[in-house]
Parts: sequence; structure tokens; C-alpha cells
Amino acid sequence: MTTLSPPRPLRGGGQPRKSYSAIPGESPGSPPWRALKSLLLLICVLLVVLPFVAIVSTSIADTAQVTKAGGFVLWPDNPTFTSYEALLSGGLVSKAMMVSVGVTVAGTAISLVSSIMLAYGLSRPGSFGHRPILILLLMSMLFVPGVIPTYLMVKQLGMINSYWSLILPTMINAFNVIVLRSFFMSIPGELIDAARIDGASEFSILTRIVLPLSKASVGVIGMFYAVTYWNAFFNALLFMNDASKWPMQLVLRTYVVNNASLSGGQVDVAAGVPVPPAQSLQAAILVLSIVPIVLVYPFVQRHMNKGVMIGAVKG
Repeated sequence: MTTLSPPRPLRGGGQPRKSYSAIPGESPGSPPWRALKSLLLLICVLLVVLPFVAIVSTSIADTAQVTKAGGFVLWPDNPTFTSYEALLSGGLVSKAMMVSVGVTVAGTAISLVSSIMLAYGLSRPGSFGHRPILILLLMSMLFVPGVIPTYLMVKQLGMINSYWSLILPTMINAFNVIVLRSFFMSIPGELIDAARIDGASEFSILTRIVLPLSKASVGVIGMFYAVTYWNAFFNALLFMNDASKWPMQLVLRTYVVNNASLSGGQVDVAAGVPVPPAQSLQAAILVLSIVPIVLVYPFVQRHMNKGVMIGAVKG
């Protein structure tokens, strides 16, 4: 006759792990528990989606409906794009969009190239000034210069009212360089040694071996830089005295956050068409400021987790 042995205790003398549920008497896989999780998830989705829907709906609602609602409209009865036409025809928003796109594209390219070259140099043991530069880079994450020294430096370089003042002060981010350096150090050294034996230069090793293996991390860092440049407004607030050179985010802050009124020269409507209400114009500015990033993000999102985790964790 076979006897059953008692269950073996867990290592360390602990007891078997119990399953807990937020609903008394129900397991996490039961239908009531799944229904509760679905309801909570639906509430979270609505909290995120409804404000965005309200902004878009208000931007395309007609004047009568916005006036009747006294503010935001959840669903427009007679959609119209008068607010967008008035803003883009007035010149202020269209010029700000061009400035933001130009600064974002140029700044991202310059920052990405500079960060890649610096990170690759710091990832090669024995490179010139390796340790002092790395220490300075780490110190820059702990000791940030204040607003006044930054302004005096930009003024001394003659970059007031220059687009370079929106790029150069934030050209290199220490955290992004550290992430790239960590990923470059994880690439097998045998590949780089073999390329050196074949007579490849450091630039050839970087462009033909390191970068093709680092597409995920480089793409994520590029996305970080692009979002930073697109959302930046403080540098423009400090260094741009000419309103015609304002980026989109400074226009957004001035006319939406500070609730400043748009003058007649900043909006343009056809003859006989009433000027859209302030709420519709502000909602349209907000939509125009977030649409470019919303369109670009899905193409980079699939690399986001992979790039950050590979570059930040070295095993």
C-alpha cells in the first residue's frame, strides 16, 4: 500500500503563498473579479480620452454651440474648421508651427549626433580624457546652472533672438548620453577588435558596426530629444523677444495658459464669417501643438521599452 508523504515545506520555513482578492470570497480569475478590473480599466480610459475628445470637439464646434455650452463641447452638432482656418491664415500659429518643426528637426539631429559621438568615445576604455569627461558629465546631472548664468552666457554669445538659443543650451542631455554609453559598452568587444584588425577606423566602426546594432536605443533617444525640443517653451520665453520667432509651445502658453486674447492681426476669417469664440481658438491651438507628436509616437513606441531597458541595464 502506497503512503502519501506530507507536503514539503517551502525553503526557508515559509508557508505556501496564498491568493488574495479584492472581492471577499472570489479568486482573481473569477467573473466578478474580471468584471471589476474591466470596469476600473474603462474608467481610466475614459478619464484619459474624454478631455482629449472635449478639446477636439470644442475646436471644431460652431460659435452658437460653444456660446450655448459656455465653454467646452463634448460632441459638435455642426462641425466646422473655422478656428483652424482663422489661426493658420492669421500667420501667428502657422509661423510658430514652422519654427517648432525647424527647431525640433535641427535640434534633434544635432543633439543625436553629438550624444552618439560623446557616448561612443566614453564607452571606449583608454580614450583621451575618458574619466575626467565622464565625471564632468555625471556632475552636470547633480549641479544644474541657474537661469541667470544661462541667460548671461547666451547673451554674451550674441544669441538673443536667435534660433540657436533654443538648441545649443540643451544640445546634450547627460542622461541620454549615459544610456547610449551603457548600450555601446554591451556590444561584444570581439566585433570591434576584428574591425580594427581589418583596418577600420573608429568612425567606420561607429557607423558600420555600432550604430546598426543600436537602432532601438538611438531611436528612443532621438524620440526623447524630439519631445524635449517640441515641448520646450522656457528658453523661448527667456531669449526670444520677437513674437514672430516664437515656437508653438510659447504661443500655447501665452494664449491658452495665460488666457491672452488674440488680436485681429493674428486671426483671419473670410468676409461675413464671425470670428470664432476664444474657447474654440484656444482648443485649436492646443490640438495643433500636440498632433505632430501624436503622429510620430506610434512609429517609435515599439522600440521604446526595448531601447531604454537594453541601454540602461547592463547584465
